[in-house]
Amino acid sequence: MSTSITNSTNETNEAARLRKRASSSFDKTLRSARSTIAFRETVNLAIDSFRASKTRFLLTMLGMVIGSASIVLVYTVGNTGKDFALNTISGLGPNKVEMQYSGGITMGPDNVSTPDYMTREDLQAVRSQIPGIIASSPMLEYHDNIAVGNGITKEAMLLGVSPEYKEVRNLKVKAGRFFDDQDATSHAKVAVIVGPMARELYGSYADAVGHTISIRGIPFTIIGVFMESTNTFGTSEISEHTLLVPYEVARYFTGSDELKEIFFSMKNREQVEPAAARITQIIHARHYPTSEYKAQTLTDILVTMRQIANMLTIVLFLGSAITLIVSGVGIMNSMLANVQSRIREIGIRKAMGATSREIRLQFLTEAVFLSLGGGIIGTALGLALPLSVGIFTDFTIPVSALSAVIALATSVVVGVIFGTLPANRAAKLDPVATLKYE
Repeated sequence: MSTSITNSTNETNEAARLRKRASSSFDKTLRSARSTIAFRETVNLAIDSFRASKTRFLLTMLGMVIGSASIVLVYTVGNTGKDFALNTISGLGPNKVEMQYSGGITMGPDNVSTPDYMTREDLQAVRSQIPGIIASSPMLEYHDNIAVGNGITKEAMLLGVSPEYKEVRNLKVKAGRFFDDQDATSHAKVAVIVGPMARELYGSYADAVGHTISIRGIPFTIIGVFMESTNTFGTSEISEHTLLVPYEVARYFTGSDELKEIFFSMKNREQVEPAAARITQIIHARHYPTSEYKAQTLTDILVTMRQIANMLTIVLFLGSAITLIVSGVGIMNSMLANVQSRIREIGIRKAMGATSREIRLQFLTEAVFLSLGGGIIGTALGLALPLSVGIFTDFTIPVSALSAVIALATSVVVGVIFGTLPANRAAKLDPVATLKYE
């Protein structure tokens, strides 16, 4: 008997739990359905409000259109400028490491001090110990007057380099050719001259090729004309009166293998900084402890340029933000006027059961739609301009999807911030007073 009563009690409790679970599930479904219906009503009311005051809302949107377009264009201009600057600097020599002698002397047997320059053997030691070096070149520098014919002489700088110097420094051959390994091995008396010098002496790049110049009475045949990939305005080792000759030939004029500079080019950018540190260690180990050698790379310059470009973009963004703030104030004023003109409508909705939350959501949705609508139009215009330039001209302007996301997200934030005050004012209205409002 007791077992039967216990089983009956358990069945009753289980049935109660099932009814409670079913009731809870039904309540959740009902609340979800009500929320969906309320949101649809809110959206429909917002659309009806726009239709009733098209001109006012379109004029209010104008500020958001300008602000959003400004954000996209500022981001695009900033990225374009940054890419241009970085590509320009990279044109000096991609993945280049430049070793320079900075100081230090050695004492000879007669107590005569001499600079502890680098040597060709240092270059060979580095190449044998460091993987990833795809090109290298020593550099001997020599200044003298050259005879170009008809008794005309010009002051020039002669650089003795290897054929790989062209790759290390990313040089562009405008006419003729660059000297090769065979020229270097045979000690050929050939020269490659810089573009401005070719124009000054012979009128054009092509006309310079084949002419003979004389350096200290030794004739050299001009076999090519070169230019730097980026105009360095005289800040690099190449000036407007530079001749490049094989390193083996340049030794005739300097009478020494001592090097102030050695160039290396790495396979990829990630190897540059580690290789620069390792190259410095190797060369230090081969010379006196008091001697100093410095590795120069483009990494620090590229990082600095990137920081400068990013800072300028941020400053321009702040300028665009002012436009967005002004447009946000315009949205707030428009929504306050909208609330004032719809006081009786608010009272009727509250009398029919609308909660303050629903009233607040209605006007906040209208503000967000107003702001987002202007943001979408402005973003489209901001993207259309650089895309049109790429379609109708030979220039390519990078367009980032991130700028569109930022512009649209900012539009929503502006709508929420500046729509909150009018929405709260509408939600706090007394339904009795609103129904009496004329």
